Amino acid sequence: MRAIILSAGQGSRLLPLTAERPKCLIEFSGRTLLDWQIDALAANGITEIVVVVGFQAAKVEEHLAARADKDLHITTLFNPFFQVADNLGSVWLTRPLMQEGDFLILNGDTLVTPELVAEVLAEAQEGINVTIDVKPTYDSDDMKVVKNAEGRLLAIGKTLPLDQVNAESIGFLVFKGWGAKCFADTVDAVMHTAEGVKSWYLRVIGRIAENFQVNTVSIEGHSWGEVDFPADVARAQALTSLWHHGAEPERRIA
Repeated sequence: MRAIILSAGQGSRLLPLTAERPKCLIEFSGRTLLDWQIDALAANGITEIVVVVGFQAAKVEEHLAARADKDLHITTLFNPFFQVADNLGSVWLTRPLMQEGDFLILNGDTLVTPELVAEVLAEAQEGINVTIDVKPTYDSDDMKVVKNAEGRLLAIGKTLPLDQVNAESIGFLVFKGWGAKCFADTVDAVMHTAEGVKSWYLRVIGRIAENFQVNTVSIEGHSWGEVDFPADVARAQALTSLWHHGAEPERRIA
């Protein structure tokens, strides 16, 4: 299975920390965010990794070249319109890769453990799988999910009615079998509309869910983190420090 990591953005909400380096190169407990992601994927046998880059692309490429992982094939794909398009633009560039078999997408700001990745890969079904977590309340920036009792995704978005929301997407999706082509074709169709460049790729998932079954995979009990805002940096540092010392918190702390 190939992994696609979406790391083209600057992370402007983290300025001035990201003034001269992209979010994915922020260091946590001695490793960059990107390294934490690659290591978690590699621990699960994923050796084909494509990193979509944009802001300060040369620094990301230099960093990856310095890793010199002989067992990994890590390549980059430059998104030339990262400043004017949302992340659907990055996904659209990877369409040819989606035609080559099963793949996963990981947001460039999501910290995960090898154990979390292992569970998602084990539970993923034929089609499209959205990794979710559940918490007592959801804030305005959460990518909210409505799912039914069988785990089928019914709706996804940041502005869903809170009385219907029962999970959140962590920005980790697995596409198997027919799901790969369905997603690639729908991404291309949306990018041909006026709102395409301003869309999130998860909006495409919501569109697919209106007509096809989209599965959810719960990772309740696993720790993970997002790095979006300045307050997230300290929480991510604490999270990765625990991972570095062999501990895993009972739930998300970032």
